[in-house]
Amino acid sequence: MNKTLTLLCLLVVAGATAQQPLFIPQNVKKAFDNGTRSMDGKPGNKYWQNFGRYNISVTTMPPAKGVKGTETITYINNSPNTLTRLTIKLIVNIHSPGTARQGNASADYLTTGIHIDKYTENGTEKPFGDPHGSTNFGVRLNKGVPSGDSVKLTFDWHYDLSEESGREGKLDSTSFFLGYFYPRVAVMDDVNGWDRMNFTDAQEFYNDFNDYEVSVTVPKNFLVWGTGDLLNANEVLQTPYADKFKKSLTSDEVINVVTQKDLDTKNITTQNTTNTWKWKATNVSDMAYCISDHYVWDAASVVVDKKTGRRSSTQAAFNDKAVNFHNQVKHIQHSLDWYSNNWPGVPYPFPKSTIIEGFADMEYPMMANDSRQDDDVMQRFIAEHEVGHSYFPFYMGINEHRYGFMDEGWTTAFENMIGIVDLGKDRANTFFKQFRVNGWAMNPTDETQVPIITPVNILSGPAMGHNEYGKPALAYLGLKDMLGDDQFRKCLHGFMDRWHGKHPIPWDMFNSFSDINGKDLSWYWNNWFFTSNYMDVAADKVEQTKTGYSITVKNIGGFAIPLDIVMEYADGTTETLHQTAAMWEKNQQLVTIDIRTTKKISYLKLDGGIYVDANEKDNSWGTSKTKAAAISNIDLSKYMGTYSSKQIPLKITFSKDDNKLIAEPSGQDKVTLESTGKDTFSYVAVGAVFEFDTTKNEMTLKQGGGTFLFTKDK
Repeated sequence: MNKTLTLLCLLVVAGATAQQPLFIPQNVKKAFDNGTRSMDGKPGNKYWQNFGRYNISVTTMPPAKGVKGTETITYINNSPNTLTRLTIKLIVNIHSPGTARQGNASADYLTTGIHIDKYTENGTEKPFGDPHGSTNFGVRLNKGVPSGDSVKLTFDWHYDLSEESGREGKLDSTSFFLGYFYPRVAVMDDVNGWDRMNFTDAQEFYNDFNDYEVSVTVPKNFLVWGTGDLLNANEVLQTPYADKFKKSLTSDEVINVVTQKDLDTKNITTQNTTNTWKWKATNVSDMAYCISDHYVWDAASVVVDKKTGRRSSTQAAFNDKAVNFHNQVKHIQHSLDWYSNNWPGVPYPFPKSTIIEGFADMEYPMMANDSRQDDDVMQRFIAEHEVGHSYFPFYMGINEHRYGFMDEGWTTAFENMIGIVDLGKDRANTFFKQFRVNGWAMNPTDETQVPIITPVNILSGPAMGHNEYGKPALAYLGLKDMLGDDQFRKCLHGFMDRWHGKHPIPWDMFNSFSDINGKDLSWYWNNWFFTSNYMDVAADKVEQTKTGYSITVKNIGGFAIPLDIVMEYADGTTETLHQTAAMWEKNQQLVTIDIRTTKKISYLKLDGGIYVDANEKDNSWGTSKTKAAAISNIDLSKYMGTYSSKQIPLKITFSKDDNKLIAEPSGQDKVTLESTGKDTFSYVAVGAVFEFDTTKNEMTLKQGGGTFLFTKDK
């Protein structure tokens, strides 16, 4: 009787847990009550967002690092309230001494910030005030702006580019990157009101969708690349180069618009003292530009919408000696084609995509500022990730300040999907674990177990990075696995159709997926986004039954992860049974899986794949004859010795203990490695992979996205 009662209680608790509604903050509830957002995930019938028309003229004269600009902003108030104040973003003030930031700032990073030389409201000049280095500044309007009306602002401003380049600044003495270079009106939305959050150089951005016309004036022989359509190529380029650029817009093959030999002639642009490059873009969230007199220029295009034949331009600008940047246009073409036709499977929405050689590995609408890589696989990886951001946050207007998991998380999930195509599943997943998962999965702490839903603006360090990238990516990939590709695509496209060009928040995403799916997914969203769970399952019991075996799996860490049950039978055969995260819907602590078989299981292992288990020691049952035989057949002596690298000041000595390879980095403890493939070993705890080439006496260490070559000492 007591056992029966206990079982019934567990079932009731499990059922209640599965139906637990999502936590909704009070400001989000208010948006639902006001009708600006709907509980089914759609924009409400009273949804609104504001809009601006920006006309910007900016001048810079390298090698002088000053930037001068003028702009006119027509800001339209679509909110239901009269505006009496505006919030202005001055993001380059991040370089001002004393500005709040999440990291240290060197002397080369610091400048005096942005200086507003003149400010007018509806034609009337007025004092702007002193932002005191803030990236966020409020101004009071002379006259309120009623709903449906607009206000016209003008700014004259100047600032110096920082010597130390990051997301923007000087790339070298005559190559500049202009990012966040102009004053802008902050977002005011229906959930949080004005975005008064200061930029701290850690979290990213939140911008309205605006229309832009931008003129960039530079000295002759300087080229300019940027967001939007170049309107006057024939005016700023000599005819041969303008013709090659025009040809590239319909070419599948890469065209070298400007080569190093061309640059040496110093006769590429129109030979005026200065040239003004004119650009235009509509319904985009930002503009960014690169300027150089010594970057080569490659370009081509790719069909991004096979139904209409619409093409997008693909361009790259870089130092000629950046070897793998010569492949960059091909990388962009591949990215745009794959993203448009696979995942997310929405035709690339913009007319171009340009990647310039910089330092930041940072995305902007139609632009990326990417670092030079010695490994072309890594060069392509970075390109794919930054181009992938075209959807989240630039097609979907994500508030990256607060909800980085809605842009970085989705892009990281797409990164894994395209990586499988590029590298094969095993290699891509190994790389994904090393770069996105192992660092937190193997080390569950108070910092790595902060719920994903926590607004990222109040996070820093490991918690911020893990919550934006790896953890949500696994949640999205697990959802895809659970729903199946067709249903997942239906939900993803439905969410994107509802909210592209708008500002979705997490609850719009959660509710859209549930609504379109036709079944409440709150249990899954709760499990992954609202808890302090981690990944750790255990094979608790394996019992024979009349029809085969009963396997009880404990979910020690709590995350609803998919897994494979890998079985070895006594007759030497093997079988793998995949379980999606749906197995945890009714009871997220314990499940029993029935396996129908007439064979005897001698060994069983729970394999989470990219869902890295914090403690793999309790994931198996029985003894693996296959693994034991494979390990005993490895000749470990051929790997032994001390290896050194010219890339990093580290020596690693390899020895063996019985049938195990031991690694001892200089000044560190010995660690036991696991054989993970031919001539390949790993140390999972730190995401390190050791690949040996015994014919060359070389070993390659891959860790944290880096690749380091070691040579065996003689």
